[in-house]
Amino acid sequence: MSNSDDRGAIDKSRRAFVKTAAMGGVALATSVALGTTQAKAGNDDKPAAVGSDRAQIKFAGYPLDRITALIDGRVQVEGCDFQYEKAGIAKLNSMAIGGSQDWEVQEIGLHPYMLAYANGGLRDYSLIPTFPLRTFRHKSIFVRSDSGIEKPADLRGKKVCVSAYSQSSLVWIRGILEHEYGVKPGDMHWVISSKSSEGKASKNESVRPKGIPIEDGPAGKDESELLVDGTVDAVFSAKEPQAFIDGNPIVTRLFSDSRATERAYFEKTGIFPIMHVVAIRNDAIEKYPWLPNRTFEAYSQSKSLMYANMRDVGWAMVALPWFAQELEETRKLMGDNFWPYGLTPDNRKTLDALFLYSYEQGFSKQKLSIEELFHPSTMELVEKG
Repeated sequence: MSNSDDRGAIDKSRRAFVKTAAMGGVALATSVALGTTQAKAGNDDKPAAVGSDRAQIKFAGYPLDRITALIDGRVQVEGCDFQYEKAGIAKLNSMAIGGSQDWEVQEIGLHPYMLAYANGGLRDYSLIPTFPLRTFRHKSIFVRSDSGIEKPADLRGKKVCVSAYSQSSLVWIRGILEHEYGVKPGDMHWVISSKSSEGKASKNESVRPKGIPIEDGPAGKDESELLVDGTVDAVFSAKEPQAFIDGNPIVTRLFSDSRATERAYFEKTGIFPIMHVVAIRNDAIEKYPWLPNRTFEAYSQSKSLMYANMRDVGWAMVALPWFAQELEETRKLMGDNFWPYGLTPDNRKTLDALFLYSYEQGFSKQKLSIEELFHPSTMELVEKG
């Protein structure tokens, strides 16, 4: 075979590979768009772990890349036929906390769950150490470019706008500011916007602790508008303010190179902030005692397939020009399993940090512990591979 024939065969193989991956993405996108996906375990003649009937389990959460193999059925929860419903965090939180609790297994905001447990007596769920959403939060501090705020210490005495005071992201931001930079929540004056670009907040995302200067913002304006018109000096927000998205020069990040700042924070602390966690209804655990461990395994397997996809075809499927380089740098800094599940030392440190921040900031009536919130059977779970 000539060199040109070799190249032609390689090109044909590569095109087939990309086409196959793309078709898989289309199939998943179709199922996600419908909102609910049915996943029936293969090998139906294998008996369920408990009794003769397979467990009928409803899952809910975001359609995240680390969960797609679970959503589309490539990964199963042994002994279950399950249905996965796509839902946003407001619905997820409200359904579990004071709602109809329709889903046996669901994603939930970690801090809202903590408050419902510590302050509201919620005992209907147990957590498993599976963390669908994590993100660094230095990037989430936005300031007016003419405010004179050039470093964290400059936030003292300034007006800071948030959409809801006790969101997980905001507890993390305030904890980082206090423990890394010495700026306490009481050093700033807080304004709660009447409108929110982030959607409606749940009750446990809207707690206002005593002793902190907090006021309501003017009617009809969201965080971005209040920052642009000068009502506030800064905005702390999980979502980028619209003015920042639009390129308004009056809005900038406090940390201009937030990526470098966040990498340095991880190198120093080993903390990768956790926002969401997986919760399982206790009545389902009582009926199927194996459910926490097998759910953990399924989420972990799905994540492993995500890693493989990122390495093999991520460069083709993700529209980022330097995707491969970013993946390489992330693995070099954080390890091959850079999104770890389980109660590893670093995950324990991360959870304990949030428990401390919540207590210090006047939210939780007690400093919570891992042993209180996570199901006992998951204490020693370790990811395979």
